[in-house]
Amino acid sequence: MTYLLALDQGTSSSRSIVFDEQGHIVALAQRELPQIYPQPGWVEHDPMEIWRTQLATAREALEKANIQASAVRAVGITNQRETTVLWNRQTGQPVHHAIVWQDRRAEPACAQLREQGHAGTIQAKTGLLIDAYFSGTKLQWLLDHVPGAREQAERGELAFGTVDSWLMWQLTHGAVHVTDVSNASRTMLFNVHTNQWDDELLALLRIPKALMPQVQPSSSHFCDVAPDLLGHAIRVGGVAGDQQSALFGQACFSAGMAKNTYGTGCFMLMHTGGSFQTSRNGLLTTSAAQAGAQTEFAMEGSVFVGGAVVQWLRDGLRAISTSGEVESLAQSVPDSGGVMMVPAFTGLGAPYWKPDARGTITGLTRGSTLGHIARAALESIAYQSASLLQAMSRDAVAAGGAPVSELRVDGGACVNDLLMQFQADLLGIPVVRPAVIETTALGAAYLAGLSSGVYGSTAELSQLWRAERRFLPTLGKARAHELMERWERAVRQTTAE
Repeated sequence: MTYLLALDQGTSSSRSIVFDEQGHIVALAQRELPQIYPQPGWVEHDPMEIWRTQLATAREALEKANIQASAVRAVGITNQRETTVLWNRQTGQPVHHAIVWQDRRAEPACAQLREQGHAGTIQAKTGLLIDAYFSGTKLQWLLDHVPGAREQAERGELAFGTVDSWLMWQLTHGAVHVTDVSNASRTMLFNVHTNQWDDELLALLRIPKALMPQVQPSSSHFCDVAPDLLGHAIRVGGVAGDQQSALFGQACFSAGMAKNTYGTGCFMLMHTGGSFQTSRNGLLTTSAAQAGAQTEFAMEGSVFVGGAVVQWLRDGLRAISTSGEVESLAQSVPDSGGVMMVPAFTGLGAPYWKPDARGTITGLTRGSTLGHIARAALESIAYQSASLLQAMSRDAVAAGGAPVSELRVDGGACVNDLLMQFQADLLGIPVVRPAVIETTALGAAYLAGLSSGVYGSTAELSQLWRAERRFLPTLGKARAHELMERWERAVRQTTAE
């Protein structure tokens, strides 16, 4: 039997999954990752804790699978993307906590870039809008605020990386400083047309090129895990940022295919093939996971607060004691009773891009209950995702394609049948849940399997993908339109001066 090991380093946990060559899960191990909130709008992780939890889960998953590391053909890595780590090359120690993708501290630097008129250049080269979400201005902040960091960086003593680079540095005891195109494309420093770091953008943000990792296709030989860590030197053969990895794991290999991942945030990607399309509707263009040297692209929309709204119900509002209770609480009422929640806790992402927006609950009456609020919170995930898909379809049609005809879904919240049905009702198209919902990890395993000869082609991978359930729309188009109008009105209220 051939096995593949996926390291899935996410925002709230580190996980490792052993897959067999059919894409079935053999064993899974998970450890929670502590969140650090130094002040409102700031989110950090301890990079050493990222590494410790990831290594521990890899060892645990192999043990649960009852296999030796020598039975694993290759390792795939997938990771929270824009999270920024800066470390000392000599000691391997981080110079500061990692700045997480949700963190908004770099917004003043982004505002300055916009005011200086750089938005067009940055979007043309990177496909991205200027936003504190991306790694470039996070790295700039670290260089400007960690004492001595800029001088050390200019002397070539520091290394920058997204979480994949940090893990591979640790997995090789500092022998390899590398990333893949999909992670590089999220830094705001990478030219997605040439697949190279862009000297003009590095100069604009005053970032020394010596900091940057080498960039490879997502399916290629990145490094070998040091044998003392897992008991055998295993090839790392696939790396992709979590959302591009999920697109790959969902077998969305051709233009027009789309997926939505329901995690801490929600991330919708539509493959656009080799075509770089600039969105007219507030979406990003990003590099898709690349199985070879050929550039491939996707349109992307990001919801900053997806499943995190359920965590807020649990930890902030204390309306539930476990996340799993939200569905039954929401089902205790037939609908939200006119209550609308816009969970703009850290601003609004695509297609609105309103960094100053703050969360609101509207439509409350004396008859409103916790059940209505829970239902509105759950529905807010679907509303935000629907506005993304509508923007995506408009872009697809403008580029001469067809609207998205079905949405493949994954991530923790996709097991919630109430949410998935409401999503299909709002969209008016089938929402398809796969048999293996761990598609982020599965994508990394597939990329590793491709480069190591377990699979011969993406066509072979398409044959492995299986649907578990299709949610078909039951709501009339007029009613769905009416609900979306109500949502847009609630969004306007969060941004009203």
